[in-house]
Amino acid sequence: MKRSRITATAICIYTLALSAFAFAAPSEEKQAEETTPLTSAQRQQAEKAIDAGLKFLAQRQQADGSWPSDYGPAVTAICARSFVNDDDYGADHAVVKKSLQSIMTFQEPDGGIYERANNLANYQTCVALLLFVDLNDSSYRPQMLRAQKFLSELQYGANESVDEDNPWFGGAGYNQTKRPDISNTQMMLEALKASGLPTTHPVYQRALKFVSRCQLYDATNDLPLADGRNDGGFIYSTNNGGESKASEKINEGQGPLRCYGSVTYAGFKSMLYADVKRDDPRIQACLKWICNNYTLKSNPNMPGQQAREGLFYYYHVFAKALSVWGDDMLVDAQGKEHNWRLDLIDELIERQAKDGSWVNDTTRWLEGDPHYVTALAIQSLQAALEE
Repeated sequence: MKRSRITATAICIYTLALSAFAFAAPSEEKQAEETTPLTSAQRQQAEKAIDAGLKFLAQRQQADGSWPSDYGPAVTAICARSFVNDDDYGADHAVVKKSLQSIMTFQEPDGGIYERANNLANYQTCVALLLFVDLNDSSYRPQMLRAQKFLSELQYGANESVDEDNPWFGGAGYNQTKRPDISNTQMMLEALKASGLPTTHPVYQRALKFVSRCQLYDATNDLPLADGRNDGGFIYSTNNGGESKASEKINEGQGPLRCYGSVTYAGFKSMLYADVKRDDPRIQACLKWICNNYTLKSNPNMPGQQAREGLFYYYHVFAKALSVWGDDMLVDAQGKEHNWRLDLIDELIERQAKDGSWVNDTTRWLEGDPHYVTALAIQSLQAALEE
C-alpha cells in the first residue's frame, strides 16, 4: 500500500547525519496515549485525494520549475515538499528537480532564500529550509547551515536587538524590521528544529518568551494584554498591546482580544518544539481551548464571515501540531470523542474540486491561490496519514 514518505517523527527531526547539526529529539514525555489506526479504505481515500492534487500541481508547474505566486519562492517550495513526501514521486522526480532550480536562484549572500521585493524573508526561508530537510540530501548542507544561521539572527532579541522586557522579544516577523507574530515564529521554530538545531540553543527559549506572551493565560503571561484572561488560546502578536485577526473587524477594531484556531495551534506547536512538558500549565490551558473549540468547519472563534479566512492554513497547522502532540483522539466540550486524523481526511476530501485542486472562496492570506492551497491540503493529508 502506498504511504507518505514522511513519518510522525520527521516533522521535528532532521535525520540526515550532518556533523554540524545536533540530533533534535522530541520531548521525552511526548508519547501517543491513544491511537486509533485508520482503516485501509480510509487510507485509500486520502491517498486518492493526494494523487489528484499532485497531478493538478504537476500540470501547473511552469517551465522554469516554479508555481506562479506573489510569494516568490515560498509557494514553489511548499508545492515541491508535497511531491518529495509522496512515494510515487520523491526527491529525485523531475518535478522536484525543476522546482529546486527555481528556488536556488533566490538564495541571498546573507544565507536567506527569499525574494527581496516581497519583504517575506523569514517565511520564504523557513519553507525552503523545510524542503531541504525533506530532501535528505547532504549536498544541500551548506545552504541549510546558512539558512539556519540567517533565521536565528532574524529573531528579535538575537544580537541584543531588543531587551527581554520588550513585547517583541523572542518573536520573528516577516523580515528583520516587521513586527513579530506567532505565525512567523512557529515557522521559524519548525524549520530550525527540523533542520537539527538543538533545543539547547538560546533561540528556543527566546521564542518561548514571545510565544507565552501571545497566550491569553494570565498565570504565565506577564503582559497586560492577558490580565484576567484564562482562555488558554492565542492571539496573533504582542504588538501594540496585542493584535488578533479575530478582533480587527469587531467594533471597528476596538473589540476585546480574541484567540482563534490557526494561531492557537501555531502556539501549541511552538511550545512543543521548545520542549515544554505535556503537563505544563500553558500546554494544558491551550489543550483545553483546543478541545472546547474543536471544529473543522471553520477557523474556530473567528467571527461571522471571517470564520472562513485562513481555513486551509488552519487545517495545515492543526495537522502539524496534533502530529507533534501524538494523540489521535480529542474530546470536545460536549464530551464527544474525535479522531482528528479521520475528521481532517473527511473534511478535505469533501472540499476537493473535481480537477484535484483545493481553493478557498475567501481569498484573504493567499487562499485564493490554488497552487498554495492545494499544496497545504496535500501536506495536511500527508500529516494525517502518519502513524
